[in-house]
Amino acid sequence: EFMPGETLATYGLDGTERYDIEGIAAGITPKQVLTVRAMSDAGKETTFQVRSRIDTAVEAEYYKHGGILQYVLRQLIEA
Repeated sequence: EFMPGETLATYGLDGTERYDIEGIAAGITPKQVLTVRAMSDAGKETTFQVRSRIDTAVEAEYYKHGGILQYVLRQLIEA
């Protein structure tokens, strides 16, 4: 989620860019602030911060496992 008062227009983005989200490979926490790097086909790079919409520890676990289905299946296998 963009930070308050910011939108696609704030950064001149149109949705065709390639996006890298930094800081999630090591794990994600609820409402974490993340850095996004957007690269246009023309080579323009734009960096900005967003807030993760993973709002709870349970959602973070689902994300870690690749989704709720994978999470549930792993729980069943471990039981």
